Amino acid sequence: MSLYSLFGSFSNDLSIDLGTANTLVYRKGKGIVADEPSVVAVKENSKGERKIIAVGIDAKLMLGRTPEFITATRPMKDGVIADYEICEHMLRHFIGKALKGKTLIRPRVIISVPTGITPVEKRAVIESAMTAGAREVFLIYEPIAAAIGVGLPISEPSGNMIVDIGGGTTEVAVISMNGIVYSESMRVGGDKMDEAIVQYLKRKYNFLLGESSAERIKIEMGTALVEGEAKKMDVKGRDLVSGIPKVLNITSVEVNEALSGPINIIVNTVKNALENTPPELAADFVEKGIIVSGGGALIKNLDKLLNRETGLPIIIAENPLSVVVLGCGRALDDPDLLKLVIVAGR
Repeated sequence: MSLYSLFGSFSNDLSIDLGTANTLVYRKGKGIVADEPSVVAVKENSKGERKIIAVGIDAKLMLGRTPEFITATRPMKDGVIADYEICEHMLRHFIGKALKGKTLIRPRVIISVPTGITPVEKRAVIESAMTAGAREVFLIYEPIAAAIGVGLPISEPSGNMIVDIGGGTTEVAVISMNGIVYSESMRVGGDKMDEAIVQYLKRKYNFLLGESSAERIKIEMGTALVEGEAKKMDVKGRDLVSGIPKVLNITSVEVNEALSGPINIIVNTVKNALENTPPELAADFVEKGIIVSGGGALIKNLDKLLNRETGLPIIIAENPLSVVVLGCGRALDDPDLLKLVIVAGR
């Protein structure tokens, strides 16, 4: 059966960026129809039976704020499924929301996955989506999807380099002729940055910060290079010595120090990719530069740090948070392209 017949005429086909931090859904002919946190709130009774009480935005508001019988959890960890059952419920919620209940014909679905995903993890993604209501499931590597999403000429015999920094993983890939020439997938991303901020304040001030507060600090104060006068911000947490709630004033210099670990890992991985790229393709980066996408692309001055370390032009993708799902969507709309970039399916 050709991909034209598979994807030819059904308007309820979907592409999904199943991210550690956020899940985005693209519906054929409609564009992005869902963009919510990858969080599920679960209530457990005395018999150990679990019931889903919230998904997405509503569930994220519960993080760190629930009684012991309710847990707000992320079913994705480091870019792959950590809790199969909860991920299935989350996918069912997002698929239903994207189709608005119109499920007479089950959708065909493309899902983006990290290049470092294992065969077992691939099967988990496919089976979870099938159980959630998909008719057919196809996988596409995240850097390929991101490259398509930003409009890179991936079908040409020239080098295209993309760095996609998500919540759970960072994907660094060199792409040419619709394929990956070199790639490296690290389980370092926005979540590790949040964790680095929490651990930094714990070590330096004996101050315990919540996950949501750490994320807010990263978004508002996160910087890869400190320039000009340092910014200051008050954050609420708990003093680990006294156990009493406390307000701490932190600076952008401290946030930069906290983030230096995960950011340096990303920078060194980019440099390693450049060293392992064939010279003919590497030469193309001098003119084209390196494209940075994903939520991590929004870290202030990351482009300047990468430029300083590589000497190459660094381009932050337009709408970096949505390029992966848009790339999946463009592949969904183009059967010829889809045939070339699919990883696996069932």
